[in-house]
Amino acid sequence: MSAPAVPSPALYDQVRRLRQESPDGLPPGRGFDLPADSSTDLRTGFPADLPSERPETRLSRREMAGVVREALNPLPEDPATLHRRFAELGVRGRHRNLIGSAVAALPLPADEHATARALARQLTRTGSTVPAVTAGLALLTRLGEPEDVPYLSTLGLLRSLTGPAVQALDALDRRSAAVLWLVTSVSRGELRPLVRALGAGDDRAVRSELVAFRAEPRFLGATTARRIAEAARLPDLLAGHPADPALLARVARLLVRMGCASDNTTELLTYREAPAVYETVVTRAGLLPPTVEQHATLLSLALDLSSGPGVLLDWPSGCRETLLASLGRQLAEPSWTATATAGLAPEGPADVARRLRAGWIRRTGRRPFRRPAAPDMGLRVEIVAGDPVDRAPVETRVLVDGRPLVPAVFAHGPAHSPEELLDEGLLRAGPEPRRVRLAEAWCSEGCCGALHVTIRRDGDRVVWEDWRRPPPPGSRGPAPELPVLRFDATAYDAEIARAEEDRAWAWPARTVARLIKAGLVERPELLSRWDARRGWISTGHEEPDTAQVHFWYQPGLGAGRPEGDPLVFRWTVPDDGTPPEAQAAAALRRLAEEDPKSYSRVSGGTRKRAEELGYTWPFDG
Repeated sequence: MSAPAVPSPALYDQVRRLRQESPDGLPPGRGFDLPADSSTDLRTGFPADLPSERPETRLSRREMAGVVREALNPLPEDPATLHRRFAELGVRGRHRNLIGSAVAALPLPADEHATARALARQLTRTGSTVPAVTAGLALLTRLGEPEDVPYLSTLGLLRSLTGPAVQALDALDRRSAAVLWLVTSVSRGELRPLVRALGAGDDRAVRSELVAFRAEPRFLGATTARRIAEAARLPDLLAGHPADPALLARVARLLVRMGCASDNTTELLTYREAPAVYETVVTRAGLLPPTVEQHATLLSLALDLSSGPGVLLDWPSGCRETLLASLGRQLAEPSWTATATAGLAPEGPADVARRLRAGWIRRTGRRPFRRPAAPDMGLRVEIVAGDPVDRAPVETRVLVDGRPLVPAVFAHGPAHSPEELLDEGLLRAGPEPRRVRLAEAWCSEGCCGALHVTIRRDGDRVVWEDWRRPPPPGSRGPAPELPVLRFDATAYDAEIARAEEDRAWAWPARTVARLIKAGLVERPELLSRWDARRGWISTGHEEPDTAQVHFWYQPGLGAGRPEGDPLVFRWTVPDDGTPPEAQAAAALRRLAEEDPKSYSRVSGGTRKRAEELGYTWPFDG
């Protein structure tokens, strides 16, 4: 007679034990893994003694979603039934996203809420498998109450359950959700002291560590900034330190990073306390010292409030306009305008950063204050070059009735640059409809999509219609249809022409790159004679003072008979201080007279092809 099976331990109890054994109560890296001696099979998320009656099969995602729905319908009243159904139907831990989607779509009449909530609590507190506990977390996303927060916060420390737990906490307690996200997502040593202080709820340590950590872009993405703001309870922190310029500067920095267009553009809009924090920062901005760094921070906030995602926040009537005007007055004071002449003789990296920012402030400093902040009717196009030290992009911001279009309808990346939209004349309304890509996901269109619209002229109107975009993050269906936009054709043409002529935002190297590109568009033979064709030409974040000219080389290309795979070359043209027109003309003359492969470097293609053609492959590690 075999011994009775030992009940599998609850995942909640296992995570509590792991937390107690951790020196600081935090998991290493990105969350706890179940211990190797656990009775739970790490591959399936099931107890090792609970066999599956359905053999492993390769089902499509749609088929597996149907299986998950079958397991949940009808919703059982006891955890054992759900454990058994998941095991019999082959639902595994790796299907947790499908489980969450299925639970979110379950019809739950009000009179069944109490029963479903009781099941969810049993699953999360006593469940021994990842699929079952995931179902409990998903139910608590819909039905949870404050008493569930400690259990969710503990279960989320398990790597397999972090996502569902954070989602459930976001609906109940944004601070607890933020702390859990940071504890399990931030592994860089520079941020761990702050994360430990937030996890411990030590407000004094939170203030110290918040001010101390390095807030460079590589450490502080938009999502991390938003989660830090939520976890630190910034409104309370600011209220407790009303005359703390260091804290104020760091809070302003968090706002800037949340609004960063090169990252997830929804983060600032997701931060519920953003209007209140903006108001506190701007009204106390006089506490900040007038330095290049603080001028850049306040100017970045002004650009957001003028034409960026900050416009889309839920503002009390007139508040945003008042804050923008206040920033305009402060940055116009002599002590602040003087910062634009700082750092003109660079020596080290810090001096280079100050010089880049000072030049940006001179070009950009008054742009967000030139037009009234109140919404205006029709179309407006603003070219915004962000803080170069912050690696901010150059955007063609399209505003409709004063509201920025791209961040309002597309969460995955910024509007395209003026070189892409304006220099190519893509926003002009011609006799034939034209499909235009206004923005692309920061990863790529093939990964997370892009925002497309068709532009056409219809008599005395210009029409934007037939929008195409991916679903918003977290949605479970197609993106809602966007309305057709109609503009007065005369006013539209004038605004596009004005924007195309606007060059005041550009720095010398960017102008050099634009003029080289224009010259090659007009005279493609300058490259084709060398069996080459034009590639990407602009300036990069790493070297904003140089124009980067990329071209593709293929033997026989100039004669129309290209052979083999192409190689990509990069030619770097440093800004030598002479007028951009002269620099571009000299670059075009050199292309006409010398083979550019002789003074450029391979930057793409394959090692094999480079070696076949006699060039050094530069990516050797």
